[in-house]
Amino acid sequence: MVSAPITPQRITDDLDRLLEVLPDAVREALAPPEAREQLLEVVLDLGRVPEARYPGRAVSLGEAVVERADLTAVVEQLGAFGGDNRAGIERTLHRISAIRNRTGTIVGLTCRVGRAVFGTVAMVRDLMDSGQSLLLMGRPGVGKTTALREIARVLADELGKRVVVIDTSNEIAGDGDIPHPAIGRARRMQVARPELQHHVMIEAVENHMPEVIVIDEIGTELEAQAARTIAERGVMLVATAHGNELANLVKNPTLSDLVGGIESVTLGDEEARRRRSQKTVLERAAEPTFPLAVEMHSRHRWLVHRDVARTVDLLLRGQLPRPQVRELDGDGRLHLQEPSPPQALSRPAPPAADRAAGQRRHPNLVPVPLPDPVAPAQPAASSDDGGDSDTPQGPLLLFGVGVSALLLEQAIRSRRLPVQCVESVEEADVVLALRQQLGQHPELRRRAQQAGVPILVIKADTLPQVQRGLERLLQRREPADIPEAEPARSGPDDDLAALEECRLAVEQLVLAKGQPVELLPRSERVRRLQAELAAHYQLASAEFGSGRQQRLRIFPR
Repeated sequence: MVSAPITPQRITDDLDRLLEVLPDAVREALAPPEAREQLLEVVLDLGRVPEARYPGRAVSLGEAVVERADLTAVVEQLGAFGGDNRAGIERTLHRISAIRNRTGTIVGLTCRVGRAVFGTVAMVRDLMDSGQSLLLMGRPGVGKTTALREIARVLADELGKRVVVIDTSNEIAGDGDIPHPAIGRARRMQVARPELQHHVMIEAVENHMPEVIVIDEIGTELEAQAARTIAERGVMLVATAHGNELANLVKNPTLSDLVGGIESVTLGDEEARRRRSQKTVLERAAEPTFPLAVEMHSRHRWLVHRDVARTVDLLLRGQLPRPQVRELDGDGRLHLQEPSPPQALSRPAPPAADRAAGQRRHPNLVPVPLPDPVAPAQPAASSDDGGDSDTPQGPLLLFGVGVSALLLEQAIRSRRLPVQCVESVEEADVVLALRQQLGQHPELRRRAQQAGVPILVIKADTLPQVQRGLERLLQRREPADIPEAEPARSGPDDDLAALEECRLAVEQLVLAKGQPVELLPRSERVRRLQAELAAHYQLASAEFGSGRQQRLRIFPR
């Protein structure tokens, strides 16, 4: 947990301007300061007593019911209602929304209090400096528009960016032709009708050269497509979207493109068995329009996703994301709770004799005159040092030849491998090459030999081949004198989980569907227990893999 002081918040609400247009009885009921504190909105419904709404409660204002004359008097003091049935008071942030009957006559008004809160952006001030697009989510009333307004001001005034606000309902910069001072030097483009918002978004980019575009309430597929178009032109986006959390957007077919889009992918038999899933799965279709996302659970508690692509991938696999939690306490201090990092999967190399046998079994490994394990450059150490260094190795630097960059990225991400792709052979620790492509690049092979970089050749540009190749390279990289470690924790709970995994796989796949099943890597003792359980079902099993990747495969009768 990390805490840091932030600038105290300063709130301006121009509440007197709103009270001036309300009926006299309502204005008198809201005159005391305690009645105005934390006021969210005032509701005027024909034939009912006026109501003031606060966080978590509602209070009736007087005993007299609202009459048509009261509604008419309020409407006459407002600006024109737009196509979204919203109006405002000029140069304020208050929003008045109308409820109409079947003939179009106004029979109810919701008068929402608009506040400019200076200081809220401190919760995400560091994200503004990154230049990456930011998406805000949260339930209604949690303060999304208030935060959006403050972010626009900070980007324009403090960071000197060219900011254009797309203000569909005049809720960000207020009613009237002159924007409210709360957005600072940011420029405001109004939208004639809500359904034209995506046109105005594109027009802003084409006509006014913005560095940042601020949008409230992206809610249609056309607006999501316009946001992607803007992001691909290199313009930073800051927007809000309907949904309490990122998982809601993933499930929303209209807005899922904001987080990369979802597509159905058919897996090969081997990959489906490895994942222990159906052959048709959901995958992220593209890079997210918004690399950063914030879930606003309350005005003082925000969850920050710094890698939206990673979060979406985890959600599609049924795993829990790990956002950063940011909370503001009563003393104005910001507390940051970092997510626990995922445990990296390490793979020890097999003994030298096994490596030699593996070399004979896999003739596609092209030998290069280089000491065998491959490790990143390190300072020279004396021969009697013993190699007892506690310094962890960095990622394996990989140069691909003829291998799809998309496949490499997918293989590294799906198995969370400590591998990083580089742009040249000289920077790499290893080379992964497609057999046909390597023969067409003799110069590249010569450069690899001169640089002392080993080459692993795979037969086909497929995901299973790439994944196996990467795992073999990681196995060869580990020093041979590292003692064998357990692939999984060992304890009563973990033994039960492994046996339960085996039982479900046998009953649901092997017996019911006649499919062979490959279980997760386990220790030797646990693999023996799993084999005994398979034998209890009169099923044959065999061990596959080496080192920490040894696992049990169970076959149908």
